[in-house]
Amino acid sequence: MKKIIIYLFAIAILPLNVLAQDTTAVKQQANILAQAMIAGDYATIINHTYPKAVQMAGGKQKMISIVNQGMVQMKTQGVIFERATIGSPGKFYKAGAETHCIVPENLTIKLPNAHIISHSYLLAISKDGGKTWSFLDLNNSTSDKVKQLIPNFNPALQIPKSTTEQIL
Repeated sequence: MKKIIIYLFAIAILPLNVLAQDTTAVKQQANILAQAMIAGDYATIINHTYPKAVQMAGGKQKMISIVNQGMVQMKTQGVIFERATIGSPGKFYKAGAETHCIVPENLTIKLPNAHIISHSYLLAISKDGGKTWSFLDLNNSTSDKVKQLIPNFNPALQIPKSTTEQIL
């Protein structure tokens, strides 16, 4: 009887352990993406971007060029990404052969006359059961827009609205 109880306990706790590992992996990999943005490491940003988005932008080199041009333009206008923090990933959803979840991201951005904090969200996508993740910046996107890129997007996954706040 004691062995049965231990066995049932192990079966009950195992999914929690797997979920904790997945949560850790997605948060660590989202943090790599966020820190690459602060550092201006565009190759790392693209390496962690959902591959179909990279393909639709014209490939890796083209997307690096696009991101670089955008960042240079923002810097010339006095926009500087100062800090990025990643929050706790949300619930995991099956979407065809993929796993998806929402990851909160807070960006502190210096503008010429102010600082703002952007509270936005990344869509994390794994094709290998949560070992590796790629990301899409949702930036006030809708489920319909995401479905154009990811046809198997699970409609149960709700995309939160991004917000910004000005700080002194």
